Amino acid sequence: MAEKDGMLELRSVSHVYVGRQGASLAVEDLSLTVAEGEFVSLVGPSGCGKTTVLSLLAGLLRPASGEVRMGGREVEKPSAKVGYMLQQDCLLPWRTIRDNAALGLEIGGASAAGRAAAAERLLAEVGLDGTGSRYPGELSGGMRQRVALARTLAPDPEVLLLDEPFSALDMHIKMQLEDLVQATLRRLGKTAVLVTHDLAEAAAMSDRVIVLAPHPGRIRAEIAVPPELRALAPTEARKHPAFQAVFDELWREMGAGEAEGGEAG
Repeated sequence: MAEKDGMLELRSVSHVYVGRQGASLAVEDLSLTVAEGEFVSLVGPSGCGKTTVLSLLAGLLRPASGEVRMGGREVEKPSAKVGYMLQQDCLLPWRTIRDNAALGLEIGGASAAGRAAAAERLLAEVGLDGTGSRYPGELSGGMRQRVALARTLAPDPEVLLLDEPFSALDMHIKMQLEDLVQATLRRLGKTAVLVTHDLAEAAAMSDRVIVLAPHPGRIRAEIAVPPELRALAPTEARKHPAFQAVFDELWREMGAGEAEGGEAG
């Protein structure tokens, strides 16, 4: 992959949580650059700070030390330039699918006609053409996550942060959505960071996989996915001869991280 300017940067970032039991160092001196248009996954044992890293990138948390930057500017607060997709779809049950997909545009002040048109276009793009007048309770889990993806994309963010968005789905639907998300983000040229416990998912979807070590979170390994895998949809990448070597390397690094004191995720 040709080297690109950094879209996301963590520069020697540390973060501390303070509670009744005292202070806990979640991540320590973590530096990471994600190129524009790159898809990076974060994996590691439970408690290694994966979601903390996403929250720092999103501006939901400010680092105790170090700097978080997006597009060359320091991240100081949440921004419409960053879309955040969670494991829970968080659809509002009293709103139609169209209105759920347009929620970010509504908050941003878009006109009713403009947000309805944008929502219908995005619903069609994620395979839900003609469903706009239905309600969340009428949809399967996979369809609801497609709506959540459309809602995340509606404000046209530059960056997508994905916090285990497929983990609650059965394997067949999960793999369909992996293909859909990867293809959609590549077509739109979006930069993405995925947090997942699924090593096969990370190997199949990513340009690069970052393995975090626990207590406190820090980078223990960085694994570049070979070009022949990156060129394929995730379902096809899993069948490629090069896939097993990437998965095995991730497995070894995860095992080493667990030996350092993390609980396997």
